[in-house]
Amino acid sequence: MASQKVRYYVNNECQPNGDYEVHTETCPHLQTDSRFLGEYPSCYEAVKEAKKYHLWANGCNCCSLPCHLG
Repeated sequence: MASQKVRYYVNNECQPNGDYEVHTETCPHLQTDSRFLGEYPSCYEAVKEAKKYHLWANGCNCCSLPCHLG
């Protein structure tokens, strides 16, 4: 059975600490002008894709907690 893929986005505006957060499409912290990254089975692949656009991409501590580095 194939794992379900989730749609991920990265915010275009950085956080005060310089991070660009990666979110699922249902996250309340997703900004309206975020970049669509694609559909992935986990946040790890989404953060890897986001780093192509923003070196300091990081998982959201709400919707992508396993990828949130603090």
